[in-house]
Amino acid sequence: MSFNVQQLEMFAAIVSAGSLGRAANLLNVTQPALSRSIKRLEESVGAPLFERHTKGMHLTALGQALMPHAISLQREAEQAREELDAIRGLSKGVIKVGAVGSIASLVLPMAVRCVLDKWPNLRVEIIEGVWDRLVEGLLTHEIDLALCTSGIETDDVAAISDCSWTDRSYVVAAIDHPLRAAGKIQLNDTLGQRWALTPKGTGPYAHVKETFESSGLPMPEISVESRSITVLKSLVARCGFVSWMAEPMYDTESKAGVMDALSIEGLDAPRTLTAFRRRQGILPAPVAKLLDELRHLTGSLQKE
Repeated sequence: MSFNVQQLEMFAAIVSAGSLGRAANLLNVTQPALSRSIKRLEESVGAPLFERHTKGMHLTALGQALMPHAISLQREAEQAREELDAIRGLSKGVIKVGAVGSIASLVLPMAVRCVLDKWPNLRVEIIEGVWDRLVEGLLTHEIDLALCTSGIETDDVAAISDCSWTDRSYVVAAIDHPLRAAGKIQLNDTLGQRWALTPKGTGPYAHVKETFESSGLPMPEISVESRSITVLKSLVARCGFVSWMAEPMYDTESKAGVMDALSIEGLDAPRTLTAFRRRQGILPAPVAKLLDELRHLTGSLQKE
């Protein structure tokens, strides 16, 4: 079964708009023309994609199954047009990448600088988030590359094994936090503190749980959960909370004398960071350029 990209665009527009009339206005086509196009798509599929109601149109089970594939095919076609236009000099190529906070703070900006030094006509779009947000971005084609902790492959998302590196995470607190008065402390001394951390299911949460369990300790009680790095840093720097961060995430605050790692005896918490991509489809050429720079840069970091 072959699909017409224009019909898929119209199909997705109706789903988004909720009715033929609103979708026709968005697409700048007549309602009868849009209706005929969807009818041909339904004939190609062999069954109705919508249930028609007086208040709008709702997807059938078949329509719901087609929707994610329609979005994927539509994005692939857009990507192909962008690359061909970039090759012909008609437009700039686009790099769409997502990263966890520590990578977005150091490694990714360095790689982006190197790419743009070599290919100044490229444009880069970056989102920052924890793993579930990055997976969503990959699957909806919002991004083409995700930089995150390793070991979380799925049926749809694969790790790029030759682009990985290691950093270390620490328990961080404000410079004037009372725990610092004790000098060297033990990991279990942090259990009685107010913790602020990303939610369960995220990389930092899993790393904290693994680190405490390896020391025979329970998971700290989390007082505040947030996916916002800005919120977590503010809670640590201004409100007396402790948190868990990789060094690049708080490097600026450390140099400013606002917050830093606590000196905890025996704490060594390395983690591996890896690039991820969708299993299906071709990696866009501009993104491949960024990936090459990341491989070079992270290889240098590993040697250091």
